Amino acid sequence: MKKQILALAVATLATGAAFAQANDTLAKVKASGVITMGVRDSSGALSFTLGDGKYAGYHVEICQRIIGNVEKAVGRKLDVKYQPVTSQNRIPLVQNGTVDIECGSTTNNATRQKDVAFALTTYVEEVRIAVKAASGITSIAQLKDKNVATTTGTTSVQLLRKHERANNVDFKEVFGKDHADSFLLLESGRADAFVMDGQILAGNIATAKNPGEFRIVGEVLSVEPIAIMLRKDDPAFKKVADDTIRDLARTGEIAKIYDKWFMQPIPPKNTRVGLPASEATKSAWAAPNDKPVEDYAKK
Repeated sequence: MKKQILALAVATLATGAAFAQANDTLAKVKASGVITMGVRDSSGALSFTLGDGKYAGYHVEICQRIIGNVEKAVGRKLDVKYQPVTSQNRIPLVQNGTVDIECGSTTNNATRQKDVAFALTTYVEEVRIAVKAASGITSIAQLKDKNVATTTGTTSVQLLRKHERANNVDFKEVFGKDHADSFLLLESGRADAFVMDGQILAGNIATAKNPGEFRIVGEVLSVEPIAIMLRKDDPAFKKVADDTIRDLARTGEIAKIYDKWFMQPIPPKNTRVGLPASEATKSAWAAPNDKPVEDYAKK
């Protein structure tokens, strides 16, 4: 009986140690020599695939800067692994330790803060509507009886339904598995509109076969802080991430990184998104914070 109790105690201690390390990313990556970055295939200029397992974008580059400082903190070079994530699995993969830092297009909101943490806001998004220019659609009211595409696991259509100008506007939701798939629904005519973050819409339009066929129209549905996602209750790792972002903002380097990905031609097609930093984004750089979207809605 004593042996069983001892074995149980050892197992409990081992489990506790493993759990502690899972919430201590610096210890975890120092021990393994590997850090895993969660990336998106088609999140506009924030995070996108170049093919052959390579990824790029505004948030990818900021994460690379953070990882550079993580290497200094742990005193060793780290092997960076890229793990593609989707809107549906990004939070669970951060929670269970598969992904150490998620560098996509995730909105910081109060509900998600119960499960994960967010670094300081690096981008403030406006949720908009993309349509084909020839459709004549210019407002929410004109979406009545239309097919509206959005990406599974995102909040965009919920925001559309809550918008005051969407009262009595009945439309059908159609879902893409990722942002590229959702844009394809619009491009192929299976959807009349695609509701999503403005920069994601702009990024997909920029890389479309015929960019001139599409327009971003209508009212702003929501203003949302987009941030790099981390595991909850890991203050040491969050501090490295926050300090990195704060320093990039202080020196003006974050504005240069933004310009590189949003205003200059970017791979793989050498196209330009052409989306200047909004005043809300500039304000987030000027006064760094990790406030959720609910705080923005109060303004």
